Amino acid sequence: MVIPVVYHASYSQLALPSQHRFPINKYRLLHDWLQHSQHSRYCKIHTPERVQLSIIKQVHDAEYVDGLINGSLDAKQLRRIGFPWSSELIERTLFSIGGTLLAAKLALEHGIATQISGGYHHAHANFGSGFCLFNDLVIAANQLIAEKAVSKVLIFDCDVHQGDGTATLTSNRTDIISSSLHCEKNFPARKAHSHHDLTFAKGTGDSEYLKLIEQVLPLLLSTYQPDLIMFDAGVDVHQGDELGLINLSDAGLLRRERLVLNIAKRADIPIVCVAGGGYCRDTLQLVNRHSKLYIAATDLFCETGE
Repeated sequence: MVIPVVYHASYSQLALPSQHRFPINKYRLLHDWLQHSQHSRYCKIHTPERVQLSIIKQVHDAEYVDGLINGSLDAKQLRRIGFPWSSELIERTLFSIGGTLLAAKLALEHGIATQISGGYHHAHANFGSGFCLFNDLVIAANQLIAEKAVSKVLIFDCDVHQGDGTATLTSNRTDIISSSLHCEKNFPARKAHSHHDLTFAKGTGDSEYLKLIEQVLPLLLSTYQPDLIMFDAGVDVHQGDELGLINLSDAGLLRRERLVLNIAKRADIPIVCVAGGGYCRDTLQLVNRHSKLYIAATDLFCETGE
């Protein structure tokens, strides 16, 4: 089996101030790592198209969407997002959302797919936050449901920060189930209500973290019987993350990826994996953390024997 991997060069084509917190280069470097690693022969790169604005507007307020696209949002709104406005910002955003939608469709076809960007779970209906302009997870899930490709989607969000935008966007829905596993004392300060919120104390380590996933994910699959799992594989749960506050080791992070993917595989439910968060001034350390997903995926789905 060859695993579909979605990537577009625009993911890292955004000029930011030198001290900006967002690790814009990690997408290009992760793609380069994958291309030159032993795992490349088990992966096929797919290039997304820009998502149509009409698809975004099925989830987000049209006035907010238009304001972002044409650059008319006020300075306060942009500060909340965390990026200065530019045409490159809009370009990478539209390709990123298109990438998550493409990866979701490929997962339905192949059983698994990954997206080197994605996981913009702080975007709400009419405002963005925390480096998230539009919520690619909900947009992709909503579009697949609208196309009748699926009836129900589970968003399983393992980013260290709560997916508050995902929570508010799905609060009145029964066809998109939001589950967020996050550090209790971390951004955002005011939490929203997901269908299932599972919180960790500051400093939680491998054993407690993995035990909860092992208990909860099979229960969610049994309860909701989704047609697709959307896995936000944020690596900001790593002990070396500068914004995370949870203490997963390298080995624990790899075990998480194996655990989530294996549960999905055993249940025979397609899974699409997006990159999610990760914050470290040493971008190569971030690439190493994100690479665990690809190591686990090729091992479990491609029978590499590694």
